Amino acid sequence: MNQLYPIFLKVHQLNVLLVGGGFVGTEKLSFLLKSSPKAQVTVVSKEFNEEFLELAHNASNVTLIKDAYHEKYLGGKHLVIGATNFPEINRQIHDEAKERFILVNVADTPELCDFYLGGIVTKGNLKIAISTNGKSPTTAKRLRQLLEEVLPEEIDDLLDNLNAYRDTLKGDFEYKVKAMNEITEKLVEKGG
Repeated sequence: MNQLYPIFLKVHQLNVLLVGGGFVGTEKLSFLLKSSPKAQVTVVSKEFNEEFLELAHNASNVTLIKDAYHEKYLGGKHLVIGATNFPEINRQIHDEAKERFILVNVADTPELCDFYLGGIVTKGNLKIAISTNGKSPTTAKRLRQLLEEVLPEEIDDLLDNLNAYRDTLKGDFEYKVKAMNEITEKLVEKGG
């Protein structure tokens, strides 16, 4: 059973620490920046690959620190992602983050994760997150591709129009929910 509780984090308002500048670190940074281009990310690594450096260079809110991981880098952080090639360092990152009540994700190690970075579909203001509970990232990727294909580009216009309509509604929260339910009912009706 999937017991994950999905949330959408404003990582442009949070301080994220990413440890590792290799292939996995590149994948994690790419994922963060694709979803949230203004994510506040500090990266600590003894080495950075070319692709990582290119990605970081094009993001104004990414700070690179060329150093070995040390617990001092956890100071002031809200989220930590461990993406080194060394299981013992990833374990240390996990343990020291947990001591400080910081949410942590250790790449490819579900038992050392408080959260997963799942597949994400974005169409303007619509964002859909996909999780397979850590079982199959490839399936999440395929579902993401399918949803990107089938969701129309005009979905953002629909959201803008519904938001404008909602702003015209008078009455309490319960009334607004009822009115929005009525107007959006047609969106999910099944064909005859």
